[in-house]
Amino acid sequence: MQALLALLAGALFGGAIYLLLSRRIVRVLIGLVLFGNAANLTILAAGRVSVRSLPLVPDGLYAPEGPIANPLPQALILTAIVISFSFFAVLLVLAFRAYQDLGTDDTGLMRVAEPEGEGPPPLGY
Repeated sequence: MQALLALLAGALFGGAIYLLLSRRIVRVLIGLVLFGNAANLTILAAGRVSVRSLPLVPDGLYAPEGPIANPLPQALILTAIVISFSFFAVLLVLAFRAYQDLGTDDTGLMRVAEPEGEGPPPLGY
């Protein structure tokens, strides 16, 4: 199970890097989502996926009797999912507004600060 999760995380990282290198904003956003999911899968695989038992201490005990599952990776992944979803929502709105204002989602054509027809900026004062 660990090897399968490692291979899947590697494939997700590879796809994410491929999409992040694109010139289109939508592909970059999808690459960010894939990158976050690959990171979550890596954290889950590092937490040793197994069917031991629940990550709960029984009533009346201060410490677990035997082996239990580690709840920390699950808590980290849940927090990372919430943060990555809010990050994606903000970036999606920014990309949509940039598309509305500029009329393109190609980063090579988004030259607002440095238009192509003008010469280089003045040097010095």
